[in-house]
Amino acid sequence: MEALKQKILQEGSIRLPDVIKVDSFLNHQIDTAFLDEIGREFYVLFGGENITKIVTIEASGIAIGCAAARHFGVPVVFAKKHENKNMDEDVYQVTIHSFTKNTDYVAKIARRFLDPSDRVLIIDDFLANGEAASGLVRMVRSSGAEVAGVGIVIEKSFQNGGQKLRDQGIRVESLAVIEKIKEDEVIFKD
Repeated sequence: MEALKQKILQEGSIRLPDVIKVDSFLNHQIDTAFLDEIGREFYVLFGGENITKIVTIEASGIAIGCAAARHFGVPVVFAKKHENKNMDEDVYQVTIHSFTKNTDYVAKIARRFLDPSDRVLIIDDFLANGEAASGLVRMVRSSGAEVAGVGIVIEKSFQNGGQKLRDQGIRVESLAVIEKIKEDEVIFKD
């Protein structure tokens, strides 16, 4: 998605050797009109897959999942990472390692929101080492639902997450694929 690449180049900033911040439009402050374009692009890629649910993870994936779900006409289910008093007790859960926070957390989805009749599209903002996406795949499959694919806004192909998912036969579509990040330059894969 060329518009996304341009937005990353114009508004993104590089942190550390392998982190790019896009918080001015995607995962802190949200450019809703642009997010709608992202949602439409996911529909173009997966619209023929008979998706019944979009699954994502809190917090950054929620807005993206909602933008995509609007085009699919289906609900969004997000995995919760934080304990709260009103979470159902009957849940699917999986332990996920966070690359950016370098810690493990347990993600949960109430069982009543996923079942074997569902055909799920997993959506997230970034794909790096693939821990969140792989965890969501495991959780969705444990419900008996089918994973139709994984839609990622920005994939860092120099990390192995995308390849790990593809090696499992999972369809992964990323709207922008970063091949490498140099000191002050983002290089996209063609």
